[in-house]
Amino acid sequence: MRDPIRIGNCSGFYGDRISAAREMVEGGVGAEGIDVLCGDYLAELTMLILAKAQAKDPAGGYARTFLTQMEQVLGTCADRGIKVVANAGGLNPAGLAAALRELAQRLGVPVRVAHVEGDDLRGDLAAITPPVGEAKPVSANAYLGGWGIAEALGAGADVVVTGRVTDASLVVGPAAWWHGWERTDWDPLAGAVAAGHVIECGPQATGGNYAFLDEVTDRRYPGFPIAEVAADGSSMITKHEGTGGLVSVGTVTAQLLYEIAEPAYLGPDVVTHFDTITLRQQAEHRVEITGATGSPPPETLKVALNDVGGFRNTMTMVLTGLDVEAKAAFAEQQLFDVLGGRDRFAEVDVRLLRFDSPDASTNEQATAHLRVTVKDSDPRKVGRAFSSGIMEVALAGYAGFHTTTPPTSESAYGVYRPAAVPRSSVNQVLVLPDGERRVIPDPPTAPVPATAPVPAAAAAPAAQAPAPVGPTRRAPLGAVLGARSGDKGGNANIGLWARDDAGYAWAREHLTVDRLRGLLGPEAADLRIERFELPNIRALNVVVHGLLGEGVASSTRPDAQAKGLGEYLRSRLVEVPDALLTGS
Repeated sequence: MRDPIRIGNCSGFYGDRISAAREMVEGGVGAEGIDVLCGDYLAELTMLILAKAQAKDPAGGYARTFLTQMEQVLGTCADRGIKVVANAGGLNPAGLAAALRELAQRLGVPVRVAHVEGDDLRGDLAAITPPVGEAKPVSANAYLGGWGIAEALGAGADVVVTGRVTDASLVVGPAAWWHGWERTDWDPLAGAVAAGHVIECGPQATGGNYAFLDEVTDRRYPGFPIAEVAADGSSMITKHEGTGGLVSVGTVTAQLLYEIAEPAYLGPDVVTHFDTITLRQQAEHRVEITGATGSPPPETLKVALNDVGGFRNTMTMVLTGLDVEAKAAFAEQQLFDVLGGRDRFAEVDVRLLRFDSPDASTNEQATAHLRVTVKDSDPRKVGRAFSSGIMEVALAGYAGFHTTTPPTSESAYGVYRPAAVPRSSVNQVLVLPDGERRVIPDPPTAPVPATAPVPAAAAAPAAQAPAPVGPTRRAPLGAVLGARSGDKGGNANIGLWARDDAGYAWAREHLTVDRLRGLLGPEAADLRIERFELPNIRALNVVVHGLLGEGVASSTRPDAQAKGLGEYLRSRLVEVPDALLTGS
């Protein structure tokens, strides 16, 4: 049995910290070094960005910042035998592989570069459900798994770049190769998915974007995370010694909950049942993940479609002092009179954002924003014609008129659509450095029932703890619960967790769907909300369907990716038992 494989992450998104690759590779040597450097560069919105880049330059379509990182570390990785695995290939993994070979030749570094393709379905959309229709999407990518990566490493590749594989596949593939797992080793594979999900967003696992800021006493830039994955799929989450941030049960819990939806987490290689996972603080900055159980993956693969939605523009008018609501109503009426009516645009979104307070001690604290967004298929309507129309009311409208920006031009936006495709319609293909092409076999699959089964597991103590009783007082929800939120296409996901059994028992009883709907405010009033319990990690996961419209690229919310939604929920005042607030 081999020792655990040490996999270090150096990117959570396209545009993340450039120096993270060098810091990860050089931050540990010998037993403290890493075996694999991985990086996640893709998101639903990123695929749209890469599609635009490829439309301008057919040789592009991949994450160019990855090349910059490799220029800094490729020689060191070769010297130390560190493998590199990244999904930076985007829409053109073959192009990135070729660029890496050119880079290696220029640097004089002998490395074998392989790539995985087959996820790009733009050439054949017929099998996708629901049907794509006549409008051809600018990107259409199936989510592939980790077995192409595993076979590439087994064939001797030093660097493996892919297109749209799942984020966790960047850990599943190397772990499966290292430990020699079979495609039916469901529990080890599930454990690797859990580890991959934790480290995929970089420093979000090591104290970044963490709700309980007081726990993060080392405020230096967080070290990027490392997953030590054992042969049984259990893992240890850590970071390089001497780096900033924090690795705790809390930081790992927060990332486990990030954008997962239901606890039965569907993947191309395995269904991972997050409600079986156990976390334990083993030592400072070392958290152990055990107990993950897996079951066969579904018969279909998830597909992300991005369409050209049209054009949009946003302008924000500032309202100061008295009569804010009256000023806003006057500005809106006057603006659309000037522009020829609201019906002139395909879509109009007007939001009055109240930051003002009575008798404010500063000018800034007396201001509110009137944010107006228009969308249309005709760029001329929403371009300068719109923003200049706002400026026409500058001297003719409400007292104190000014805007946050000068007149702006239109920008194109995309529409995201989730879909599925039968596995039989997708070939995951490994292309080795010598040009050999290997089709990667699928694992065994099983139908996914309407309600995913929860595998048998010992009941967590928190599930049995009684909710505290006695006097209550109004306090922020965040005095008891942490949160992390984000987007799943057009849906918002909020993970909530407690730091002790009593806090979870109270949250489980108190936070019903109806109460959550009220706390989330008017924008969630008519939306479907799902609530899932994960007592094993003292957590609830909440999905608000449709909050982000047709995906982040088209959303008109100021917080288009719902990144702040969890913190908003934590700020709401609720009746909390005094017993939970003692010492808080």
